Amino acid sequence: MSRFAARPATIHYSFGPGPWSPAIKWIIIANVVMFLAQIVYPPVVRYLGLSPQDVLQQQQIWQPVTYMFLHGGPFHILFNMLGIWMFGVELERMWGTRQFLKYFAVTGIGAGLTVIGVGLLPFDWAALTYVGTTIGASGALYGLLMAYAFYFPDRPLLMFLLFPIPAKYFVAIIGAMAFLSAPNSQVSEAAHLGGLVIGYVYLRGGRGGLTAEIKYRYLKWKMNRLRRKFDVHSGGRSDWDRHVH
Repeated sequence: MSRFAARPATIHYSFGPGPWSPAIKWIIIANVVMFLAQIVYPPVVRYLGLSPQDVLQQQQIWQPVTYMFLHGGPFHILFNMLGIWMFGVELERMWGTRQFLKYFAVTGIGAGLTVIGVGLLPFDWAALTYVGTTIGASGALYGLLMAYAFYFPDRPLLMFLLFPIPAKYFVAIIGAMAFLSAPNSQVSEAAHLGGLVIGYVYLRGGRGGLTAEIKYRYLKWKMNRLRRKFDVHSGGRSDWDRHVH
């Protein structure tokens, strides 16, 4: 009888979900192009950034869409694009590119409309939102975080890049932080909250349309993963010894 020394288990670490998916690639490219345009021609922020005052008084109705493609600096765009890549790629693979883009647009625009709504509230801090300018893809990113927690609630995410907690608690904590800090924050927490709330309502609401399509694609994705895991083969006894599990 031969004896073989047991091989130590090999642990593989990876960062991120893998290569860009089609929609993620074009979202990142569009944001980088617009960021370069800001550097070359800074006044573009005045016309394409989201100002509730301009939308309501000057009828600049494109701003709830265009604000998502502008950023306040290198770190702002870096972290937003990193987050969109990390959480968006797996969602796009699961839903398909068209449905992913619909969800991204709905949560991003919904976050912008939330900013406008908050700017109309009868508070002093809300008045600053009304006359201020909001830029960045954070609202849509928070929508992606909501979807990620919705479908992968127990996946660990690093809180403050220090310790892992389940995705569902991660999103609950950042949502609470955004809500509590909204009156005194220099960041547009209204957009963050809007992305979370619109994403949740969109994923939970209704039995048809996009929600049904997302559920169908999720179940299809799960079935494909199970097929690959167990390596199911058709045929008779000739395949018996082909794979042993």
